[in-house]
Amino acid sequence: MADVTQQMVHVTRHSAVNLMADAGVDARQWSRIPDDATIRKTVAAIEARNMRVILAETAGDALQAVMDLIPEGAEVMNGTSTTLVEIGFDRVLEENPKGWRDYHAIVTAENDEKKRHALRRKSVAADYFLSGVQAIAESGEVVGCDKTGSRTGAWPHAAAHLILVSGANKVVPTLDDALRRCREYALPLEDQRARRVYGTPSAIGKYVILGEEVIEGRITLVLVREQLGY
Repeated sequence: MADVTQQMVHVTRHSAVNLMADAGVDARQWSRIPDDATIRKTVAAIEARNMRVILAETAGDALQAVMDLIPEGAEVMNGTSTTLVEIGFDRVLEENPKGWRDYHAIVTAENDEKKRHALRRKSVAADYFLSGVQAIAESGEVVGCDKTGSRTGAWPHAAAHLILVSGANKVVPTLDDALRRCREYALPLEDQRARRVYGTPSAIGKYVILGEEVIEGRITLVLVREQLGY
């Protein structure tokens, strides 16, 4: 297991670097690593909103942090996330060394459409739900967007524990900038991914903005000092 967590960022065929040309996005504007002072300011602002932040230096460190957060035998669900794939979470989930109850595997194994839909709805209330994010404002708001809401439905309340993983490249100055990042950067890249994987275009049907959490310890953001996801 130690070998898995020490691997470098796993660049996939659907990582941003392989979609940018067709997506026509401006990575210089929307995917830069902030300086240390900005990262510290952002972490403090997020924690002031009652969301815990674990600052990881590398993707391997982030993967280890995620594994440490989830106890043995826990019920686990994750939204589709390039960031989670890039840190190697998909490989850990496949090996499943801690005996987690993998809700995603249960959902995808169900052949009956109605039963699969019911399981998917139930899965957003998993004990531990993992997701990437699309943008983080220096003022502390964490923003997610999705076409159907399947990746963000757990965020506001449903999941008992919400674990978010993000590269520091998603930090932008303001909430308005965060929403622009969703539209001008994350969406065009996700649209390219969706066309290649599903043969259909994507769109933003739902936004979720985490502005404050009332339940102590419910939300943890693992923030990585690397460019991850989009």
